[in-house]
Amino acid sequence: MARFELKLPKMGESVAEATITNWLKEVGDKIEADEAVLEIATDKVDSEVPSEVSGVLVEKLFGKDDLVQVGQTIAIIETEGGSVEAPSLEITSAIVEEIQKTVEVAKESVATPISFSESDKFFSPLVKNIAKEEGISLGELVSIKGTGKEGRVTKEDILSYVKNRGSQPATVVETPVKAIETPKVSAVSTPSQKVSPISVSGGDEIVEMDRMTKLVAGYMVASVQTSAHVQSFVEVDVTNIVKWREKNKNIFEKREGEKLTYTPIFMEAVAKALKDFPDMNVSVDGDFIIKKKNINLGMAASLPNGNLIVPVIKNADQLNLVGMAKAVNDLGGRAKAGKLKPDDTQGGTYTVTNVGTFGSVFGTPILNQPQVGILALGAIRKMPAVIETPDGDFIGIRQKMFLSHSYDHRVVNGALGGNFVKRVADYLEAFDVNRDC
Repeated sequence: MARFELKLPKMGESVAEATITNWLKEVGDKIEADEAVLEIATDKVDSEVPSEVSGVLVEKLFGKDDLVQVGQTIAIIETEGGSVEAPSLEITSAIVEEIQKTVEVAKESVATPISFSESDKFFSPLVKNIAKEEGISLGELVSIKGTGKEGRVTKEDILSYVKNRGSQPATVVETPVKAIETPKVSAVSTPSQKVSPISVSGGDEIVEMDRMTKLVAGYMVASVQTSAHVQSFVEVDVTNIVKWREKNKNIFEKREGEKLTYTPIFMEAVAKALKDFPDMNVSVDGDFIIKKKNINLGMAASLPNGNLIVPVIKNADQLNLVGMAKAVNDLGGRAKAGKLKPDDTQGGTYTVTNVGTFGSVFGTPILNQPQVGILALGAIRKMPAVIETPDGDFIGIRQKMFLSHSYDHRVVNGALGGNFVKRVADYLEAFDVNRDC
């Protein structure tokens, strides 16, 4: 008999850890090679960890909801024969004991929600989320020595603090807070905060949010609290695009083996506009603007459970229409099948969402932090329109849609935001009906 260490596999260059969401096998269960043993989740993607060998699961080193680093051993599988090196029982027991201590410390450290507004020190949204999840108080957070620019606390700083937290003696840190003026209340009337009651009748059903819904909810609230959202809307005549697609979609599918939707055409126009307006292809970090070298387009896609995910088309400006169509279909297909890898959702610099899929004429999407712009594509509809000709104007039926551009008014003013979406519209309206597919 040999003992095989099942480790958390590498899931991409930008992914260093994952959370165990569910064990599919229990101690004593038989496992076949390539059979899924457990389910894990990064901040955006859920996936399974298969076994590389056949055998029996004899030990689980982590429990549900535990955070595991890439390369860490998460389970021991006993195999028949072979020469798989096994860790000694003493080492395994020590690891389990240390994990239990860490879990207990984390449970004991859960504190009341942090009010970051009470400190003048800047913390990134990622650091804030980690602090909330680990139950780190504001006093502790302020005491962490930051290695980032101007002494800012980085992800590595706070994770290092969490790792060593249980072995350090407790210290009391006086937190610098902003002075809060206490309003003077008349003795006659004492207003109290009104909380709307939630009525639950016998026919109501209470359902807890799943993990991804909670994550998305947190991202959306954080985004609205971080950025000053402003919208610009442009109506676009896409009659030429509709006619060209109808004429070429069958030829394209037969030749390329890919369906030709409107999405890659729109993505191509957005990528061109971002090259014309590089100040839209940026992100914000505190008082600094980071100008992105690559144009990586996020593409909001629906999941089978109703949630949304944003896979990223890397270097979108370097793709022709065929390459863009292949990328859109590949990412969209793997999103629906739950086969996206963590790296597929990383590195986006601008996002496009197609609200027209659900019949919406336009929408006001929330920014995908730390990006400063997101474009919503409305439904294409037949509309009466004034058509200008050398012989005069007349009314005709045209295919039209709305582009809704949300942008971060902290760094994108109305001129930039409006001109950018107008440039996208110009590219779409100037689409060459004679171009090859």
